Amino acid sequence: MWLDEIKKIGQRMQREIADHLHVLLAGESFGPGAGGDITHCIDRRAEDIILEELIKLDAPVTLVSEECGIREINGGGPILLVDPIDGSRNAISGIPLFSCSIALIEGKCMSDIQAGYVVDIISGDEYWAVSGGGSFCNGQNIRVQQENAFMIAGYETQVPGKDLPRIMPLISMFNRVRCFGSTALDLAFLAKGSLSLFVMPSPSRSFDFAAGYLLVKEAGGIVTDLEGNSIKDTEIGVKRSVSLLVTASPEMHRRALDALNLPSE
Repeated sequence: MWLDEIKKIGQRMQREIADHLHVLLAGESFGPGAGGDITHCIDRRAEDIILEELIKLDAPVTLVSEECGIREINGGGPILLVDPIDGSRNAISGIPLFSCSIALIEGKCMSDIQAGYVVDIISGDEYWAVSGGGSFCNGQNIRVQQENAFMIAGYETQVPGKDLPRIMPLISMFNRVRCFGSTALDLAFLAKGSLSLFVMPSPSRSFDFAAGYLLVKEAGGIVTDLEGNSIKDTEIGVKRSVSLLVTASPEMHRRALDALNLPSE
């Protein structure tokens, strides 16, 4: 039931945000949201769409969102961990690469994620995964890159002057490197085999990567923090919590950790 409803929310989000993008980008900002970043007009409208759809469902659910924080609907229930617009800076800068990320969680940790969904607002591509049920893009089953070759790496930084020197020994090993600006899409791209590796050295917030975490896991990839530790016990919430090192295979993960001069698991 929940995956179908999450898809409906994402599909409405994609239609309305894409159709009214110029108006939304011209709107005023609202100050910091619950996650600490500035809430822009496009963020607020995206979250309003999610709230409207959840209220219409008349089902108990707890929304945990970058903008509004924690909100219990109809008494609260399973958690929907949401980043209404992942890549807001791209959006307001005119870069057409941003997404909506939604994860269904029955518990308090990353290991409790039951479903993950990411929609590319501009292209309309939909990615979803169900725990134990595989990962999909537009209805087609997807898998991570099958070769151990270091082809294309993705990365995200919060403090470039600090983060880039930290990961330079790793990304220097790749043929190409990309910084897309939407962590949810980075992880979706890795899940379908477009990226070999993704690294984020600074602590990230769980709503940025929760849906993508399940996409990668169900597609056969490896997800740890930068020290090689599992993040399955990481608690969900709106605060920055953990760094990310995501690869397509155990061998690639070992080599990545070696490049960072860190021990593997």
